[in-house]
Amino acid sequence: MNINFSIEEAATKRYSVRNYQEKEIETEKLELIKSFIDSLDNPFGSKINFHYLDSKGMENEEKLGTYGVIKGAKQYIGTTITLEGQALEALGYEFEALVLYLAHLGLGTCWLGGTFDRAGFAEAMKVKEGDIFPIITPYGYPADHKHEMEIEMRKRIQADQRKEWSELFFNESFSSPITKEEAKDMAFALEMVRLGPSASNKQPWRIVRKDGNWHFFEYKEPGYSDRFSYDIQRVDMGIAAAHFDFAVKDKNINGHFEIRNAPEVELPENVQYSFSWIRD
Repeated sequence: MNINFSIEEAATKRYSVRNYQEKEIETEKLELIKSFIDSLDNPFGSKINFHYLDSKGMENEEKLGTYGVIKGAKQYIGTTITLEGQALEALGYEFEALVLYLAHLGLGTCWLGGTFDRAGFAEAMKVKEGDIFPIITPYGYPADHKHEMEIEMRKRIQADQRKEWSELFFNESFSSPITKEEAKDMAFALEMVRLGPSASNKQPWRIVRKDGNWHFFEYKEPGYSDRFSYDIQRVDMGIAAAHFDFAVKDKNINGHFEIRNAPEVELPENVQYSFSWIRD
């Protein structure tokens, strides 16, 4: 996978688009998108399957419900996984790479994990029985205005708000927030994580620098994943990994992700270890 576009520009440009133009995506762009998806990989060793859907002209298009959240979209991309290892983090990593690439191409997207008719889309995308089908996104050219429900949703989840550094990033322990000055050459990567999207804008990632490495933790919002058969916030952790990884590569900083024994830090309530980034 080659991220040959600016992570900062794409992350800044990206927002959740819920209202789309009728304008069709050019054939050349569709070919670029499929080629990019074919090139995707992830540092977690799990296979992610992508499914395409063009609902234009479908006989049963009305079955593809998004509960009024999405308007005007005709094209969707979905993902399926086998629920093992860190497949959810891998999904978040690859799907966010795609979302950033689509933003780079001038196309809008919107992560959908709970507000779509899973059975209807699974049938239309020919998802195999037994596969886990966590996420889809519409994609296309954004409309020049937001619809009423979209405006209300963005207000409710404070979509444009991000937590402060002091709530997310720490030095040696969770009792010691790290500053941009202390983070030095890693400040850009942390800021790119801070700008990342997350389910309901919960921003569950917490990162601790300890012994020169960066350790990722998940704040598990009590009750948030109860309606799923898996922890949906682990997908958000994969998004954080993607932003971090693309940012350090943009700055030519070498390192790799691995799962190791959790560092010896006292954990706040509802926080658990996810993975680490080790500087080479």
